[in-house]
Amino acid sequence: MVLEKIQKENDIKKLTPEELELLKDEIRQFLIESISVTGGHLASNLGVVELTMALHLCFDLPKDKIVWDVGHQSYTHKILTGRKDGFSSLRQYGGMSGFPKADESDCDCFNTGHSSTSISAGLGLATARQVTGDDYHVVSVIGDGALTGGMAYEALNNASSVKGNFIIVLNDNNMSISENVGGISQYLSGFRTADAYRDLKNNVMNSLNHIPIYGERMVKHIRNTKSSIKQLFIPGMFFEEMGIIYLGPVDGSDIKEMCRVFDEAKRVDGPVLVHVLTKKGAGYGPAERYPSRFHGAEPFVIETGLPKNKRTKANYTDVFSTVMKKLGERNPKVVAITAAMAEGTGLRRFHRNFPERFFDVGIAEAHATTFAAGLAKSGLIPVFAVYSSFLQRAFDQILHDVCIQNLHVIFAIDRAGLVGSDGETHQGIFDISYLSVIPNMTIMAPKNKWELSDMMKFAVAYDGPIALRYPRGAAYDGLKEIRQQVELAKSELIIKGSTVAIMALGSMVKTAVDVVKLLEAEGISATLINARFAMPFDKEAIKELPAEHSLLVTMEENVQSGGFGEHVTEYVKTNDIALEVLTVALPDCYVEHGNVEVLKKELHVDAESVAKRIIAAL
Repeated sequence: MVLEKIQKENDIKKLTPEELELLKDEIRQFLIESISVTGGHLASNLGVVELTMALHLCFDLPKDKIVWDVGHQSYTHKILTGRKDGFSSLRQYGGMSGFPKADESDCDCFNTGHSSTSISAGLGLATARQVTGDDYHVVSVIGDGALTGGMAYEALNNASSVKGNFIIVLNDNNMSISENVGGISQYLSGFRTADAYRDLKNNVMNSLNHIPIYGERMVKHIRNTKSSIKQLFIPGMFFEEMGIIYLGPVDGSDIKEMCRVFDEAKRVDGPVLVHVLTKKGAGYGPAERYPSRFHGAEPFVIETGLPKNKRTKANYTDVFSTVMKKLGERNPKVVAITAAMAEGTGLRRFHRNFPERFFDVGIAEAHATTFAAGLAKSGLIPVFAVYSSFLQRAFDQILHDVCIQNLHVIFAIDRAGLVGSDGETHQGIFDISYLSVIPNMTIMAPKNKWELSDMMKFAVAYDGPIALRYPRGAAYDGLKEIRQQVELAKSELIIKGSTVAIMALGSMVKTAVDVVKLLEAEGISATLINARFAMPFDKEAIKELPAEHSLLVTMEENVQSGGFGEHVTEYVKTNDIALEVLTVALPDCYVEHGNVEVLKKELHVDAESVAKRIIAAL
């Protein structure tokens, strides 16, 4: 196998053209076989095999710097830098990350995980090169979906200021996680269909290049003038109007042609964008047909592409999807917003049923929030469904545009808490902390699937900013018989005991049920309270606890600093309430990738660990 010859970075440069042809097929087969076992990001990686190979052929790693936007597509890069054996532990606790990580390899020059950051990071690296006097190339790889993010526009606007060569590779697969939307998508579509322009450009440039002595000079002049050939055929020339030389489009399956264009790009003294056309899922039929299904794939059967483990329970996103459809039917003022995650957040069904009330704003969480504020100001009830870790990007807009005006915007926060395999950049463990400091914000968390439904109904009827956070994975279907009406800042009594009172929030209620059983086995009586609200929390219930309890235990799937437990502790101390408070929360650190249950045990927030801590505290 040719793949066995790749043991470290730059080994690919030793291969013959014939071996390169074999290598690309072997990489694809390896990725399909590996990810079918571990799960991971398949479609995006299959689409950039040749592109990654071309980059590694044309640049010298780790001296040269390649910044991968998001990093979903970095698997081939990891293989070509000697990390093939790490795929057996991909995204598992203690194993190899699914994203670029500088502590894994010197060839990962910048940690990524969120969208639209690579151009900014690359500009920083290129500018540092200027300041330090070093000599290396900087390449920022960004997808057409990520290019819709506002941060990418800011970086493009700033790119003309860079001194020396700076290469932006636009990986254009016409497909983000959800279908691309917006003006930039339509603009790029023009390039894809501009065959006449592309053919003419190539013919003219080839002809000029054959002119002795002066040909190359003429080509350079044409590329650097605002009256270039492109502008004769494609109006607007977005990139070149920003001072960025545009090269392409280039066939993303043609390694030789990409290498030629990259070598040309390396000679540009300034920013240059290379537009590469790729296809998500290339080489594997099911991923080509259903790229969104293979964005973050579960282990699957290679022959069919179907998951190996069929889901027997609805997850929280499924429940949210059903509830949104019903709310849409009942209330014509309910509208839904997504930031390019209609599938992931469960809004696809709402979109099908109420297309005129569904808005995909692209990868633009900050814009989505202020857009929602505008909708709310006009009397509509916007529901912005978003992953917890992505909502971080909209903190200023939540505070400035929603909460100061006390607008009725509903934040449906999916993937709240530990998400597992995607690691540090995707763990939703900070939202309570950053939302609870904002006046006018109300934060809820459901104990089970029925309470998610009840809380969404409450949120629609509420008047003001309100966030509902719920975890990734199967929805808890226990405690069905306990379903008290949701009231603002009111908790729900689940089990009446004495001595110890456990006030658990959201997903931790399920864990708390097991904690109570473990305590009972030790002869310790415990009261279990479903907190329901992280902010404002049930102060009246806490005031009543000292009559029969000496210890209050708070439980949440959020970091400790600024979390639910910290706010409760401060309230108890400030008001001289006769209770000891034990806060069970995630440590104030970034949590690596791994199975959620494994992570909970390692972080001491599983039932056994919590029970031991309570016993030790009594």
